[in-house]
Amino acid sequence: GVSHVLTLALQELSLLCKRDVNGVGMLYDLLRSHWLQALLKIYECLQHYLGKRPAPVTLQARALSREVVELLHEAPQSGEIKELRRLLRSPHFKAALLSAHDTVAQKDFEPTLPPLPDNIPENEEAMRIVCLVKNNQPLGATIKRHEITGDITVARVIHGGLADRSGLLYAGDKLVEVNGVPVEGLEPEQVINIL
Repeated sequence: GVSHVLTLALQELSLLCKRDVNGVGMLYDLLRSHWLQALLKIYECLQHYLGKRPAPVTLQARALSREVVELLHEAPQSGEIKELRRLLRSPHFKAALLSAHDTVAQKDFEPTLPPLPDNIPENEEAMRIVCLVKNNQPLGATIKRHEITGDITVARVIHGGLADRSGLLYAGDKLVEVNGVPVEGLEPEQVINIL
């Protein structure tokens, strides 16, 4: 994938860097930058997701199931038709399977971020909005209060954890808001509870 090509390019550039070819050092630093690595990880994840994302055939599987049961009621009754009607009317099939299908088919479960304000001053410090969707898994990062500024920062990112795999959080990142709650003035333990 893209990461493999980037690795090969970095190896080639490191050889050119040693020979001090014009601009190669700057290009080498650019390709090694954390933000570019994170961007490439996001790109590869999106490509993988888009390639495997199945589209539902119908958004209303429960309604379709009811129609089929009605049609089967009018059809000549055989053992197979009775069995199919019984299966389609069972609560496990209707309530669990078909309801879950319709819920997933009709909703967009991807996170939505609030729009950025239009009136950001030119001298404003750059800020990244990071959205990590976690289920029951831990975040894979620790936080601490910065000794000088008092800001809540990422102390470390645990290798292989959700934060590491996303490529979006780095040690030293300042947390401004978590799940819509401003963290300024909060203790690290309070922020952990919000996470």
